[in-house]
Amino acid sequence: MSSLVVANVRKTWSGAKGLSVEAIRDASLQVSSGEFVAILGPSGCGKSTLLELCAGLEPISGGFISIDGQEVRGPNPKAVMVFQEHSLFPWLDVEANVGFGLKMRNTRDLTPAKEVLERVRLVKFARHYPHQLSGGMKQRVAIARALVGSPEFILMDEPFAALDFQTRVLMQQFLLEVWGGFRSTILFVTHQIDEAILLADRVVVMSAAPGRVLEEVTIALPRPRSMTDPAFNGYRVRLTSHMEREVMRAAEVL
Repeated sequence: MSSLVVANVRKTWSGAKGLSVEAIRDASLQVSSGEFVAILGPSGCGKSTLLELCAGLEPISGGFISIDGQEVRGPNPKAVMVFQEHSLFPWLDVEANVGFGLKMRNTRDLTPAKEVLERVRLVKFARHYPHQLSGGMKQRVAIARALVGSPEFILMDEPFAALDFQTRVLMQQFLLEVWGGFRSTILFVTHQIDEAILLADRVVVMSAAPGRVLEEVTIALPRPRSMTDPAFNGYRVRLTSHMEREVMRAAEVL
């Protein structure tokens, strides 16, 4: 079984005038194959930094991160990132954007890109360019691009934060459909409590900076989930209590 392991990880940034800033302190978590895990925490707690460390985009300052037992020392083909900004190439159409990674690997056969477009219902937009797409559609293309290489792990950094409420709801449902079909393991950063409960199998709650794992909450609700479900509200109350406490603690430090 594949897994992502984060063990006592620390990250310190070099600041101005030689001062250092501790972003993450002794963070530990494990994500198993096929799981959907959300990381929830206040702004500035190191959620995005932790995701970048897992993706191998930044070196860790201490501790250990591994994917399938191999230490993460740089970008890993088993894991891909989806950012808040879609990062599509404006001069390429949808199919070319989705197949870009294949071309970078010198793969001439773009069949996987076409198959992914079919599976995520984007075929009729294959010849559209990013400027012709809505915000939600651009993120669908970004997710499709991440799926082309059949990665074991998809690391998502608040991918729906810039979307309006209606589009966000539609994209959340789209992501669950994609996850159910492809069964990639997802580590999803968000600061939206309802989004974490709606999507995840487990919610990892991080403290205010320097970020560390406070609690892991298993969401024992069947899918599809409803925000009006009394049991859903029970998780909302529990996680809101954590968030309120950490937001106030961060404000006191400032």
